[in-house]
Amino acid sequence: MPYVRIALAAGKPPAWLSSISASLQQALEESFEVPAGDCFQVFQQCQAGELVFDRDYFSGGRSDDFILFHITAGRPRSAACKRAFFARLAERLAASPGLRQEDIMVVITTTELEDWSFGNGKSALPDHSFSHR
Repeated sequence: MPYVRIALAAGKPPAWLSSISASLQQALEESFEVPAGDCFQVFQQCQAGELVFDRDYFSGGRSDDFILFHITAGRPRSAACKRAFFARLAERLAASPGLRQEDIMVVITTTELEDWSFGNGKSALPDHSFSHR
């Protein structure tokens, strides 16, 4: 169950944000081993001066449409899986909403099951009680 925080400059129309969301979810399901419908995304729209980034660092030139995807994943994926996801996400976002590949940055962080609660105040890690003899 990945959770994705999407940081971008404020001011994009709702349809543009919906395109980002759909393209991201499709790429996650197609190439990051995410089940269909497993979708948790938060858009953080930053005002002027709140999204600070190097326009050239390893990218070839970022524009004002720069987007940072911070994915918190519950389990590690292989390097090949991550490479496939990066490429698929860039393809999907180029197709809709037309984002330049230079404007896409992704950071993946992995966690353990014990770090999650999906609701009801309960840990996602099953409670195993062992009796001592």
